[in-house]
Amino acid sequence: MTYDRPTAPPQQASTPELVSQLSQEVSRLVRDELQLAKLEVSGKAKKAGLGVGMFGAAGVIALFGLGTLIATAVLALALVVDAWLAALIVAVVLLVVAGIAAMVGRGEVRQAAPPVPEEAIASTRRDVETAKGAAKR
Repeated sequence: MTYDRPTAPPQQASTPELVSQLSQEVSRLVRDELQLAKLEVSGKAKKAGLGVGMFGAAGVIALFGLGTLIATAVLALALVVDAWLAALIVAVVLLVVAGIAAMVGRGEVRQAAPPVPEEAIASTRRDVETAKGAAKR
């Protein structure tokens, strides 16, 4: 990066020249700071992307582990009952757990709907009414 040298030493420069130099120096400083910020953010974004990818890989591996545990449950239950019945029992238990999770999730979604900031709207209306009351005085 090249820097322009001032045309006259600060002791001999006029006020308009000093203001012009100050403007140029501030502009250059802001550009340099923005460039540094871009470089820093891009580096951090690359690291964050790598971290997110690793989390995704961990999730996939955990999913395989869960599948293996389910197969283990079926095989263990098959020691007591027929294999088809063991698989059916484990499948029914999994579907019941999934159904319960779906019902709880639906209840949470219903509580969140509608996604309107009702408290903020009410607060804003109170502020407007207060401002109108103060303007009438």
